[in-house]
Amino acid sequence: MSARDGLKSFAELARLRKQLRRQEADAQRARLRERAQATLARRDHDLFAQALAGVQPLKVVPRHPRPPPDLLPIARQHALDEAAALAESLSDEIDIERYLDTDDALSFHRPQLGLEVVKRLRRGEWAIKRQIDLHGLRVDQARGALTEFLAQALRAEHRCVRIIHGKGLGSINRQPVLKGKVLKWLVQRSEVLAFCQARPNDGGSGALIVLLQGRKSGG
Repeated sequence: MSARDGLKSFAELARLRKQLRRQEADAQRARLRERAQATLARRDHDLFAQALAGVQPLKVVPRHPRPPPDLLPIARQHALDEAAALAESLSDEIDIERYLDTDDALSFHRPQLGLEVVKRLRRGEWAIKRQIDLHGLRVDQARGALTEFLAQALRAEHRCVRIIHGKGLGSINRQPVLKGKVLKWLVQRSEVLAFCQARPNDGGSGALIVLLQGRKSGG
């Protein structure tokens, strides 16, 4: 081996030793970082455990769904009971003639309102918001249905409604039995301010247009 070859081998050996020392230093630093991270993790765990010392876990109370309130059915039944009681109080024996205006349309109005209200009602100045058809009902059924209908209209603040009582073409002797009954029932209701026979396109002699009292003033 020549001197030159020997020097080359010695240089390579020195370079290899330097590389090994560098690798060992890198590995040592990696081990130190891992130890430091493990130490920090243990310290955080110990601090968390100390902070929770004496803390008791909350008891989990099972939840049961609440049944829906039954206020609506009760209110509905109460309204029906009131309507039934009011219907029973409506008499069929009153003298209706003294309440009606002397015209062919069998109109009616409360004395404090004046005849002008009937004229406005007949002209259709109030829009009809609701109607009921009493065809085919017996007298007691019609009385109860009308009472409930008026109660619903008042709750909805509907001022003008139509009541179809029929012309009695299917009744015995072709007499409108319900028509006379409806007139008597309506004049007994203080919420009824006025009524008149419907115009031909609204039912004619087989229906009434009724003006109800409202919560707010005006038509």
